[in-house]
Amino acid sequence: MGDIFRIMGGARLSGRAVIPAAKNAVLPIMAAAVMTGDCVTLHGCPALDDVGNMAKILEELGCETRAAAGRLTIDGKNARRHEMPDLLSKRLRSSIFMMGPLITRFGRATVTYPGGCEIGLRPIDLHLKGLRRLGVDIREEHGRIYCDGRHRHAGDVLLDFPSVGATENLMMAAVLTKGETIIRNAAREPEIVDLQGFINAMGGRVSGAGSSIVRIRGVDSLHGAAYPPIADRITAGTLLTAAAMTGGEIALDGFSGDSMDAVLAKLREAGCLIDERGDGLTLSAPGRLRAVDVFTQPYPGFPTDMQAQMMALCCVAEGTSIIVENVFESRFSHAAQLVRMGADITVHHRTAVVRGGRLTGARVTARDLRAGAALVLAALAADGMTEVENISLIDRGYERLEETLTALGARIRRV
Repeated sequence: MGDIFRIMGGARLSGRAVIPAAKNAVLPIMAAAVMTGDCVTLHGCPALDDVGNMAKILEELGCETRAAAGRLTIDGKNARRHEMPDLLSKRLRSSIFMMGPLITRFGRATVTYPGGCEIGLRPIDLHLKGLRRLGVDIREEHGRIYCDGRHRHAGDVLLDFPSVGATENLMMAAVLTKGETIIRNAAREPEIVDLQGFINAMGGRVSGAGSSIVRIRGVDSLHGAAYPPIADRITAGTLLTAAAMTGGEIALDGFSGDSMDAVLAKLREAGCLIDERGDGLTLSAPGRLRAVDVFTQPYPGFPTDMQAQMMALCCVAEGTSIIVENVFESRFSHAAQLVRMGADITVHHRTAVVRGGRLTGARVTARDLRAGAALVLAALAADGMTEVENISLIDRGYERLEETLTALGARIRRV
């Protein structure tokens, strides 16, 4: 069955925390490292299962990787393969990011359909449609995608939806393509700005990330670089929400709230006092949280990766909340598990109505990464003991979460 978290609720969280590098920034940057045969060093990388799986994929392609004390080194000089390993790819949805870098490095890429959390369909048609606009020949057979980009060219790509993955894949596919490629209706997430920073640190010429139009001027080659990926805004949001739900106080040292205005706005709406300063931010919870309405949207809207945690908060807030999931069509798996803990939740299609009240301990199961985090938060605020199963999913996105929470006063242990 694997490890579980055993959590005794009722402890007030307080203290300080340092936020590690963002999983959603590190993974595409790791993929981009394939584009050069020189050595790349990333600083502050978390020891996550997803990061480990991506490192194994790179090793299967011929790269050498070394990880120690938060520093990850990738040496791609011996990379030879353009075929992705099926088994590892199915474990990690971010493996789809490898299409663009492999096309750039080798002119070809063979990938399998990606795996990861079960949060609904993940159509990659936006990736494929965009690559075809750049002259990449693509065929799909027997669950695999064969890309021939040896005759690719610069192009003007309009995305039907501001997909993060498609934006990043197209950025990487165009880096060594002669001419200027333009991506319109590009996703605007901070992690895309970070990928631009890394590519440019290797000698690329990318501009506009963070806006709806990204421009890539092709260069002849890329070189190695040392780079510190941005801090994880979702981990930060999760810890802030945990403190809010337990009536606590928390300081995030060295973390700027600029990338999570939508989350901070909802926490303030719930009654929390948040102080943003140049060297970090602090949150103080009210005596009783107020209900909030949440509508997930692409950045800079409320992030889908914080929807589950916010639903847990609404379960203990005063009043009725409405949560609408606009990004993924099947991302309410945590609702049924929260109901096992006494939550009053009604789900209809993409909308959940949450009537706040009390939670009590129960045995619950994580169905995906963020759902698992939400169950941990609910357990921290619940009466009695909760056991959370399937925590390997949580380990995909949070580095030793139980140790971080214990340092803040939580009564949680891995058994």
